[in-house]
Amino acid sequence: MATVPWFIEGVEFANCNCDYACPCQFESRPTYGNCRAVGVMRIDRGHFGDVPLDGLKAAFFGAFPGAVFEGKGQMQLVVDERADARQREALIKILTGEETEPGATHWWVYRTMSDTVHETLFRPIEFDMNIEARTARAVIPGVLEASGQPIKSPVTGQPHRVRIDLPTGFEFAVAEIGSASSRASAAITLDLTDSYGQFNVIRHTGQGVVRA
Repeated sequence: MATVPWFIEGVEFANCNCDYACPCQFESRPTYGNCRAVGVMRIDRGHFGDVPLDGLKAAFFGAFPGAVFEGKGQMQLVVDERADARQREALIKILTGEETEPGATHWWVYRTMSDTVHETLFRPIEFDMNIEARTARAVIPGVLEASGQPIKSPVTGQPHRVRIDLPTGFEFAVAEIGSASSRASAAITLDLTDSYGQFNVIRHTGQGVVRA
């Protein structure tokens, strides 16, 4: 049961090892039978109780031997090194599903499905993205280099635009889908090229996605 009121609004870029139409979004098994992913976010406006979170960034890494809902996964967080002690504690609680109604956010799900939670890292995070253009760049020195771009039509070579709309989803309301690549070398390693990329607004409380 959530007892501390919190809210965050910003943008999120994610990359996983699935094909462009990530089957997990359709309640199906991941493309290659397992899930390896990274998600990076920037909070434009937010708070955790009386702790302001505006302008902070964070990243989540996850690895699951099967579908996420089957559990036995591992996860690791990277929190913006600019955050002070109270902000760090607040972000870790949000990103591990604390002060959150059961099943209300994707972070709650990932933590619940993870047997192993690696030590949180505090690092500088460079992150730029444009949802409309389906472009993103995320760099965490010594940990992550990731980029996103539009899917290109193999016939015309032109950008192809597609969205996923989840009226009752726990991560986003609508996401633009593109192509993404990531290299990660912390507790969870990634070596992804031109796989599923996701570009979306995040607008959450402890009760889940806030819908306009």
